[in-house]
Amino acid sequence: MEEAPAAELDAVLGGGGWDLGVSFEGPPQPTSPIRLGRNACYVVLAVLFNEEDGVLLVQEAKPECRGKWYLPAGRMEPGESIVAAVRREVKEETGLECEPLTLLALEERGPAWIRFAFLARPTGGTLKTLEEADAESLQAAWWAGDPCALPLRAPDILPLLDLAARYRRSPPHPPTLPQELPCALLCLRLLVSFANDAGDLWVLLSTAGTPHLPVVACGTSPAELRGGLRLPVLRLLRDCLPSDPRPGPLGLLGLQHRAGGPGGADGVCFNMLLSIPPSSPGAAPPKPCSPAFRWWCVEEENLRGRILQRLRATATVPVRS
Repeated sequence: MEEAPAAELDAVLGGGGWDLGVSFEGPPQPTSPIRLGRNACYVVLAVLFNEEDGVLLVQEAKPECRGKWYLPAGRMEPGESIVAAVRREVKEETGLECEPLTLLALEERGPAWIRFAFLARPTGGTLKTLEEADAESLQAAWWAGDPCALPLRAPDILPLLDLAARYRRSPPHPPTLPQELPCALLCLRLLVSFANDAGDLWVLLSTAGTPHLPVVACGTSPAELRGGLRLPVLRLLRDCLPSDPRPGPLGLLGLQHRAGGPGGADGVCFNMLLSIPPSSPGAAPPKPCSPAFRWWCVEEENLRGRILQRLRATATVPVRS
């Protein structure tokens, strides 16, 4: 009974994927699959540095921001993988080829708009010049100075540049790249943990079938779109735990996506880590209200250490709402 959750935890903690089951926890799942351009928008963005620590910027060609500078970014296309979208956008806007190294941040405004910000490295190509200006961009340049000295399209790239610089100095989490596993919906696999001061650790499991980490699907109603990715998480925890659990922030361990998934769907499964704070030192986790859930005490030392390290060092990809 305990081998299955241990194997799933090992895969998820390592940034890998795990096949989704046929059912989800929480309210009834949406009946319509995720389709880009219809009920979801995914944006990719890349931060690249050269050997002189210059950052790759593009000068915008769009009428509303023409002449302003920004990081290479753009919308994913239906049937396109996340990594392929990063490579395409960088090539179209800068003339360079690249290799994504890790996801730096997941930014979201609800299920309808999600941006994947990557750290990448250049692998070839020729830097785009003004003579090659087109509808994608006017030109690209390596900029070693203060980005604030330039007319920026928006200041939202500044925190991403800071994240990238800190990751290059001392990576807070392992390289995190999308795993190719199909998903029809936008959903979250939850590694909900409870740790006390005595070093005891529990993980919340769903008991339906083989015990597994709970998976919740994001809805696409206007209210759910406004609530962001955290809404279905809070709804599940409030339904299965006796009091308002007030969980800590979501941290991304990994993500699963396959271009042209079931029926052409563009769903993504985010593997998320979050913790429930103890009410007192040495406390045990709150007993679930439903037999559909139970707490599993993690006794294997290596697995417990890996989870605690991720929790204590905030060693996950940040999720920004």
